[in-house]
Amino acid sequence: MYENGGGFNRERQPRRRSGDGLPQRGRPSTATGCTIPRNSPVPRMTDILSSLSREAPILIAGPTASGKSALALDLAARDGRMVVNADALQVYGCWHLLTARPSAQDEAAAPHALYGHIARDAPYSVGHWLREVAPLLSRPVVIVGGTGLYFTALTEGLADIPPTPPAIRAEADRIRVTEGPAALLSALDPATAARIDRLNPARIQRAWEVLHATGRGLADWQAETGPPLLPLDQAQALALAPDPGWLNARIDRRFDAMIANGALDEVRAELPHWDPARPSARAIGAPELVAHLRGETDLSTAIAAAKTASHQYAKRQRTWFRSRMGAWRRLDLP
Repeated sequence: MYENGGGFNRERQPRRRSGDGLPQRGRPSTATGCTIPRNSPVPRMTDILSSLSREAPILIAGPTASGKSALALDLAARDGRMVVNADALQVYGCWHLLTARPSAQDEAAAPHALYGHIARDAPYSVGHWLREVAPLLSRPVVIVGGTGLYFTALTEGLADIPPTPPAIRAEADRIRVTEGPAALLSALDPATAARIDRLNPARIQRAWEVLHATGRGLADWQAETGPPLLPLDQAQALALAPDPGWLNARIDRRFDAMIANGALDEVRAELPHWDPARPSARAIGAPELVAHLRGETDLSTAIAAAKTASHQYAKRQRTWFRSRMGAWRRLDLP
C-alpha cells in the first residue's frame, strides 16, 4: 500500500529526575561527555516485558520522547535482540544529539542497525529502508522508531515505483519553495488528492513527483502493492500513546538537555552544508537553530520555536498512529 521511492529491487541504570517521578536514563554526549537524560519507559510500561515473545520480531512505534528507545534497549538486553532504527531522521550521520540517536553506551549494550549511516545529501526513502531491513529479520530484532510510514510499509507492503529522475525532483523542490505545497497538491490526480495527508508537505511532493515521473497517480501505484516483508500477524506490535501534556513536558526537558550538551554546536557544524530542501534538514529543531546562528533570531526564541515544532511533530505522529495502527497493541502513557 506504500510506495518504494528509492528502490526495493541507552545507559541502562534507572535514574530519577526530581519533580517528575519518572525513571530516566542518561547518556553521555559524544560532543561533550556530559549526560543527556534519556526519556525512558514509565514503570507500568516496563511491566509488559514479561508478556512479549522472546522470539517473534517486536515493533515499537511512538512519538518523539515517549520512551520507546529505552524500552527497545530493555528488550534487546532481555532477549539478545538487535535494535533496528525506524526513524527517518536518525539515519543521517550528520545528526546525533538533535535526533536523539543511541549513545555509544547504548550501542555497546546491544547491537544497533540503521543509525547514522546515511550522508546528509544522499537519497534515502522508505524503499531504501525496507531493503536494508530485509536481511536483518533473520535474527531476533526489536524495530523501534517514530516514522509510521516505515512500519506500515514493513507490515502492509510497498508499491514498486521507479525512482524519481533528478530533474523532476528539482522542479518539485522549486515549486514547493516558490509556490508552496498547495501548488503541488492542486496538480495531483483526484484519487491521490483525496487520500493524501494534506498536512505533510513531503508526502504531497512525493505524490507530485510520482505522477510527473510515471504518468500514474500515487493511489494507482499503491493499488498494486505486493505482499509485506513482515505481516503484522507474524510480529508483536506496540504503539505508545502518551498524554499530550505529559509528552510535551518530556520533549521540553530533553531539548533543554540537548542544548546544554552541544546541539547548537552540532547545528553550527552543519551550516556550511545547510540546504533546507534536503530531507536531512527536516531534523526537528535544526531550522530554528540555523536561524539563530545566522543572526535572524535570539537563542531563547529559537529554542521556544524548536520546542513548538517538536510538539507539532509529536501531534502529527500521534494522529498517524491513531488512524493507521488500529490493529497494534496500544499502550496509554503515563
